[in-house]
Amino acid sequence: MDVLVLIGRILFVLLFLNSAIGHLTKTKDLAGYAASRGIPAPAAGTFASGLLMLAGVVSVALGIWADLGALLLAVFLFPTALLMHGFWKESEGQARQNEMIAFFKDIALGGAALMLIAFFSYVGHDLGLTITGPLFHIS
Repeated sequence: MDVLVLIGRILFVLLFLNSAIGHLTKTKDLAGYAASRGIPAPAAGTFASGLLMLAGVVSVALGIWADLGALLLAVFLFPTALLMHGFWKESEGQARQNEMIAFFKDIALGGAALMLIAFFSYVGHDLGLTITGPLFHIS
């Protein structure tokens, strides 16, 4: 089971690793999109969100307070869904569909991150293949 959970952790964070790299290396380009969505200080927000995702990725993948890492990813995902992918504001069909897909992807991944928080916290040190146990203890 330990190996399956490790593989799952790594596969789960690949999306965020790719996105974090983009946020940190293409900040100006991505900040333009954030600005179009009315995000204040879009360059700083883009860079900060890249750091937030990267911290979550490292934490979950390596098992260093993986529950905290999953929380960081959830903290990124839910506001991103609401602020960046407001499909209800789009009038053009294709743009609305694209934003709806991105919105529900972020919500679904945020839900998975919440489940990971509970899972890591509940299983604790028994999980194996982690560097530390959980930071939170949910019973």
